[in-house]
Parts: sequence; C-alpha cells; structure tokens
Amino acid sequence: MKRLYVLLFAAFTVRGSAQTPVSAPPASDTSWKHSVVSSFTMTQVKLKDWAAGGEDAISWTGRLDGKSILNDTAYVWGNSYKLVYGQAKLGSGDVQKVEDRIEFESIYTYKLGIHVNPFVSASLKTQFTEGVTTDATGKVAPVSQFFDPAYLIQSVGFGYQPVKEVRTRLGAGVREIVTSKYRQYANSPSVPVADWVKVSVDGGIESVTDVEWKPQADVLVRSNLGLFAPIRRISEVTMRMDNTMMINIAKYFVVVVNVQLINDLNASTRTQIKEVVAFGLTYTLF
Repeated sequence: MKRLYVLLFAAFTVRGSAQTPVSAPPASDTSWKHSVVSSFTMTQVKLKDWAAGGEDAISWTGRLDGKSILNDTAYVWGNSYKLVYGQAKLGSGDVQKVEDRIEFESIYTYKLGIHVNPFVSASLKTQFTEGVTTDATGKVAPVSQFFDPAYLIQSVGFGYQPVKEVRTRLGAGVREIVTSKYRQYANSPSVPVADWVKVSVDGGIESVTDVEWKPQADVLVRSNLGLFAPIRRISEVTMRMDNTMMINIAKYFVVVVNVQLINDLNASTRTQIKEVVAFGLTYTLF
C-alpha cells in the first residue's frame, strides 16, 4: 500500500508539472501610452426683479489635457498638449473670451542609467482667437490673435528626476517670438519703434520644472514653472507658472482650480495673474 501511495504521488507531480508552463521573462513594453482628459465647466446667473441688483451672467470653459509617452529601454519620448477655451457674457455686454490657450511640448530623453539624463525639447504656446482689452471708457481694442504672438522654444541639456512626482531640466535654448500685427510682444521696450520686427530670436538658458502629484485618488495637482533668460538681456527673465488642481467629487463631476502667473517684460511691466475656479463635467477619453 505504501508503494501505491508513492506511485500516485509521483504521477500527480509529473502531471502537474506538465500542465504548468514555465513563465517566460516579461518582454519590455515599448508601445505608446496615451492619456486624454477633457472637462467642461459652465456658470449661469439669471435675475428677475432682484432688489439687491446685479446683472445676468453666463460663462463656459472647455479644456483638453493629453499626454503621449513612448518609454523605450534606451530613451523616453514624451509629448503633452493642452487646449483651453472659454467665454463669458455679462448683462447686455458682448461675449468676451476668458480662457484661450494652445500649448504643445515634446521632450526626448536619453537614458544613461543615472539620475541625470540628456534631453532635447521643443515647445509651442499660442492662442485660438483674437484677444481684446477694454479701457475705463468702454473702448475695446484688439491686442492679440491666432499665432500673434506665438512662443517657440527649442533646448538641449540635462534633466533630473529626484522623485516620481518631480521632474526638472536645465539647458541652453533658442526662443522665437512670432508676431504679425502686434509686434510689441517680440521686442524689448528699449528697442526703438522703427526697429520692431515680426520675429524675435534669442539664445539663452531655459529651466523647466514639472510637478504631478496625487495626494488622494480623486485629487490631482499639476504645476509647471518655466524660466527663460536671454543671453543678450540676461536680467530680463521670462517666467511662466501654471498651477492646476482637479478634484473629482463624483465619477463625471470635477472642480478645477487654476492659477497662472506670467512675468514677461515684452507683454507687461507687471506680473500677470489669472485665477479660475470652475465646476463642471469631466471625462477621460483614454
């Protein structure tokens, strides 16, 4: 009987080994990874016989944030894009835009196997439609339009990622400011009007720091700080900072808080600040 148990155990072991395949080492996944998140927010105020006063108001903003990343064994090629557009109407006044952004960025990083890796990058920032300003008398004046201005930067240098949530890079770059009608964006205030040009080209130093942090499953914080110092005017550092917090309060509902700071002497002698708090719908396309 003991011999029978030994034979049965041996037969079971051999059968189990034959049915259990030996797992092969996982192949490296070098396919593109895409992620696109869209949101639409809207606010409406309608008044009738309202004793405290006020005006009807309506505003809306559409937003699209996307990333495409190819993570190979030897390099990482990341592309990101952001499209934002919004309008508002107060009382009987004309419809005016409150958000207008087209942003693309492409970064190719070569992996050296250490924390500091070389990169090349290119970026574009512009807008969709005409922008206007209104003075104290109510006079409206156009100040910008599509691709006027457009900011392009190409740079090469080294990047560093101390933790998963933080990436920073520093390099030598070339910046082109493209204008057509509104040439003041392409020139320093010290440049004579007769010397204004349509395209301003500056060599300089670029620094970009990105933070993407999820303190909770339904909260996403993103921050981007870009600095560019032209060699010819090293003290005229252009600073652009974009901070966004998205809070999902349900599957398709989101609260968006966005704060932008821009310090660009060509556009204004003061630091520009824009703050937006919006509630609306969100949907992850893929």
